[in-house]
Amino acid sequence: MTNHQTITHPLLPLFQADSKILILGSFPSVKTREYGFFYGHPQNRFWPLLERIFDVKLSTDIEERRAFLLQHHIAVYDVIYQCDIIGSSDASIQNVIPSDLSPIFNEADIKQVFCNGGTSYRYYRKYQEQKTGFKAIQLPSTSPANARFSMDNLYNQWKIIREY
Repeated sequence: MTNHQTITHPLLPLFQADSKILILGSFPSVKTREYGFFYGHPQNRFWPLLERIFDVKLSTDIEERRAFLLQHHIAVYDVIYQCDIIGSSDASIQNVIPSDLSPIFNEADIKQVFCNGGTSYRYYRKYQEQKTGFKAIQLPSTSPANARFSMDNLYNQWKIIREY
């Protein structure tokens, strides 16, 4: 039996003053924590999806990805700052300490919050929605665990982010 590990979020939120949308995940996967930047799991469809939405081709270079997000006014973080988790399993998450999103809302010009998947949406509603005053839009998870959504399905739901 695998035991829960208490993990603290290893990444800082990515945003700048002109960020318009905030995309919130739940908590970084083991692969993402090893990679050192958001959505680092090679099977996660976040990056291929954004490439399609914005018609660009990105490498796996962290600085290039960071610059792309900022250039497109996209802030990225996760709703959970610390939790007990088994591996990368959202279903195993316990003892949540929510992320403090106030620096992002205080310093950036956020117009809309999007949650990448159901777990982030549930925790955002539970811990952060009242503080931020923003209703989030739940988008289907780009996680490899969400196999029931094809890339086309994801694209059709996620392309709304371009409107902001």
